[in-house]
Amino acid sequence: MSADVFTIALYLPSQAAAETEATITKWNVSVGSKFTKGQILGEIESAKAAFDFEAPCDGTVVRVLCVEGETISFEAAVLEIETSDVSMKNSIPAAQAVKSDVEKSDVLPAQPSPSVTVAGNVCILGLGGYLPDRVVTSKELLKEFPAVTEDYIFGVTGIRERRWAKEGEKPSEMAYQAAIEAIKRSGLEAKDIGGIIVSTETPDVAMPSTACILQDLLGIRGIPSFDIKAACSGWLYALTMARGMIVSGAADNILVVGTEIQSQLIDKTDMGTYFLFGDGAGATIVSGSRPGHAIKQAVLKADSKGLLLAKRSVPGFKIPFGIENLNPWIRTAGHALFRFATGGFASIISEAAAKSGWLPQDVNWVVPHQANARILKAAAQKGGVPFERFYINIDRVGNTSSASIPLALLELQKDLHKGDKIVLCSVGAGVTIAALAIEW
Repeated sequence: MSADVFTIALYLPSQAAAETEATITKWNVSVGSKFTKGQILGEIESAKAAFDFEAPCDGTVVRVLCVEGETISFEAAVLEIETSDVSMKNSIPAAQAVKSDVEKSDVLPAQPSPSVTVAGNVCILGLGGYLPDRVVTSKELLKEFPAVTEDYIFGVTGIRERRWAKEGEKPSEMAYQAAIEAIKRSGLEAKDIGGIIVSTETPDVAMPSTACILQDLLGIRGIPSFDIKAACSGWLYALTMARGMIVSGAADNILVVGTEIQSQLIDKTDMGTYFLFGDGAGATIVSGSRPGHAIKQAVLKADSKGLLLAKRSVPGFKIPFGIENLNPWIRTAGHALFRFATGGFASIISEAAAKSGWLPQDVNWVVPHQANARILKAAAQKGGVPFERFYINIDRVGNTSSASIPLALLELQKDLHKGDKIVLCSVGAGVTIAALAIEW
């Protein structure tokens, strides 16, 4: 190509007046292909005819704008090319204008460059949450266990009721509701979001990620979006990952969501799990450029010694047909999990406080994963922070896995004061263990 090379778009040649669109049945060129005038670039089929798409000039393919099998309007560009044939400048629309149209529809928007500007802190901003409308009481579930009482279930689990999703409701839809509230409370708009991390053990589908589905629901393009799996500790893992992305300069104003639909994954004959789990979603924005509630320390761990204490063999939030023999339900090893979780909670609370320079008595609130009220009481006795400073809402929402901490923190925030020292903590399947120390 000469120094006078320029970029233009190619369109399919017009056919009969009644023809408005055609299908690309085969491309004979790809990106980087050089061609000469008259060369057959592709094979085309319209409603009334099949024809060859001949090159109107010499050139090189820069972009292929539609795929084989795609039906497009004759008014739409099909190839972007480079050429030095000046006659082409007058035969089709100007190259720069065509390129602009392509960019608007096909090129992802540029991300703003993130920077930590608020006193070096990475902060959480507004919180959002979503709970399904359906309230399921323990009394309703006890129809399966007529010899058991509501008081017994409450004594063992600390739960009186939980929320379950309605038929057809999806984890991504719950995540969207929580995200919209978090964005609004943060004083942002969806276009300000620089990344999305979704923690879930119950994704909509195996792929694409629930984060990418949420990105689409929010109408955002061009930002990193991905799921993580760390069970009940997932939201804290995700917050820590968001913090790291901000510090590294990869993104800012990152939406972090925990969303779970577990109600369809519990075996109604298994008394150890049937009363525990609820559905819900919780969200926040993590920012390095806006004032908020500063993340002081993060502690993440996993201990494969507890690998078999909580498990499920089949992914997703529904039980597919024909695989019942794979034991698709949530299963837990009750007594062993109780001991493991109690020790995990106690140690992680103490470690997060110590790394923040706090004594146990300095901690105003502990917001734990709402696992089981008895586990949390035992952890308080071992960890040195009085149980009265543990915020508990498991009695009303059940165990919502990775959504539980943001949902609890959302409820608690009305009672929080500037400067309050808070430890968020969790133990989950894996066994994963996590804590964040936050100064409100």
